[in-house]
Amino acid sequence: MLLEHEFGLREIETKIAILREEFMHLHDYNPIEHVSSRVKTAESLLAKATRKGLLPDMDRIRTEITDIAGARVTCSFVEDTYRMFDLLTEQDDVELVHVKDYIAEPKPNGYKSLHAILQVPVFLSTGRIDVHIEVQFRTIAMDFWASLEHKIYYKYDAKVPDRILRELHDAALTAAELDGKMERLHRELHGPVV
Repeated sequence: MLLEHEFGLREIETKIAILREEFMHLHDYNPIEHVSSRVKTAESLLAKATRKGLLPDMDRIRTEITDIAGARVTCSFVEDTYRMFDLLTEQDDVELVHVKDYIAEPKPNGYKSLHAILQVPVFLSTGRIDVHIEVQFRTIAMDFWASLEHKIYYKYDAKVPDRILRELHDAALTAAELDGKMERLHRELHGPVV
């Protein structure tokens, strides 16, 4: 199952790489800053399946754990996150299964990101299988905040003091403000993104 998800992730990575190359060579602007990806380890998947009470049913694991493989697309501006989401999900062989727009409606802690569960076909010697891949779209500021927030939760073993939680929330608001300012400056200098 992990190998199938690795192959599905490669499909998504290829689609993102093609979009990135096209923007770099054919447009005057590249909305993608960087891309990262990962497939859960067997241990991590087993732990999550155990927590959710899904063992030993592999079909339920495949259906209910939709982040076995994932990619993160870090974009320059908020507008770019939606643009890249649209360009990826409008492709004929990509099915949008579910989307959570934490940019439009941030989590209470201030977290912002656009999460999409996509289904892509993988063609094996035994035939076609459809695989779920989670793709997250964020700005640089959102990614910076989320990365540090994750490190803080890890350091405090998820028991973060209230004072730090408030500061994290304030930092999320500051990151959102920075995103808005940078996008306005970009538009002022270059006009609307094409």
